[in-house]
Amino acid sequence: MLPEIKQKKEAYLDHAAATYLAPEVEAVMAPFGQKLFGNPSSIHDSGRAAKAAIAEARSQIAKILNAVPEEIIFTASGTMSDNLAILGLARANKSKGRHLIATAIEHHAVLKPFEYLSQKEGFEVTILSVDHDGLVRLEDLEKAIRPETILVSVMYANNEIGTIQPIAEIGELVRRLNKIRAPHQLPRIYFHTDACQAAGALSLDVKDLGVDLLTLNGSKIYGPKGSGVLFVARGVQLEPLILGGGQERSLVAGTENVAGIVGLATALALAQKNRETENQRLINLRDKLIAGVLQRIPKSRLNGHPTKRLPNNANVTILDVEGEAMLLYLNEYGIYAATGSACDSATLDPSHVILALGLPYEFAHGSMRFALGRRTTSEDIDYVLEILPAIVKTLREVSPVKLEMDPALNKHAKILQHAPTLTITTYPLTRRNK
Repeated sequence: MLPEIKQKKEAYLDHAAATYLAPEVEAVMAPFGQKLFGNPSSIHDSGRAAKAAIAEARSQIAKILNAVPEEIIFTASGTMSDNLAILGLARANKSKGRHLIATAIEHHAVLKPFEYLSQKEGFEVTILSVDHDGLVRLEDLEKAIRPETILVSVMYANNEIGTIQPIAEIGELVRRLNKIRAPHQLPRIYFHTDACQAAGALSLDVKDLGVDLLTLNGSKIYGPKGSGVLFVARGVQLEPLILGGGQERSLVAGTENVAGIVGLATALALAQKNRETENQRLINLRDKLIAGVLQRIPKSRLNGHPTKRLPNNANVTILDVEGEAMLLYLNEYGIYAATGSACDSATLDPSHVILALGLPYEFAHGSMRFALGRRTTSEDIDYVLEILPAIVKTLREVSPVKLEMDPALNKHAKILQHAPTLTITTYPLTRRNK
């Protein structure tokens, strides 16, 4: 029987889809609405003030990424940054090679450009599988490299299951292979990572990571929606996506969103400054939620790596119920979560990420993602653990589906039962000569 709704509470657990605007970010953006509204391309004082604000934001982000300002390109979103990185690099370097590599769990902002290049522009694409925890195997990547390979794209941390990839190790592999290829006049392999979900939790030092291109956006780090960044290392040639003016090194034409750019820079600085303290707080809440779900709901499973995962991500499969039905019931109790990527919320297709783990369709349809954030409290987790088991019980009573959970597919349950508080494991970064 479902608990009675006496007074509706709210527990927002969908921070992987969108975050609220941090007060500090809102404050720095405010002057660019009514006062400093000039076009950065204008030469009068109002335009110069806007241009100076962009320059300061560019320098601020470059410092965080251990880059130089000229390597920072502002875009309108993470999706635009991904598209510029992939389409722009492939088209600019197609005379050198036409083979591209991505993983099966990439965001559609990466997979769709790869698909387009394959179907419309004559490129060959290799999509790497991942293991049952969602990790890329370095040996698989190395085997996939061909003489004509020019681009590898591997996301830093997955937006659905939270698994953190060994980006520094991949960067080192690509660097080593490029040294071997150079004397044979084989094309350079460029390495891109989508770091939108990782930005608030992990180091973004592009030299340590060994990346040539890195994607960020504002909406996942308490910054403004409609703001994005693409780091483009010196010497990397791209073709523009949008033609028009000469903004952003002529790669992204159009009058700059000054307020969004300034807000994004502030949000990124705050996220990086506070990430270690906030990571530990979120880890404790995350593992309390995961352990509670696995212990209280039979036939439930953790998706993604148990420790090499984002501090705020809890993705679980609950058999014999539909994820969409759980979402609708949770919404009635003011609990806001997701079944997968926010960009796929309008479709009932099963998550391509869950399927890529080697799990059946039923596991994908019964998956739920809880993404915690700065305002998430222990009381919020208690509330979810009170309401969710009752919802599952109610839905299972009317469900015609009765599946069994293969113990081999639920190996993380014992880990979490014996260690309800886990510590996040990140891959060590090997510092390269700068």
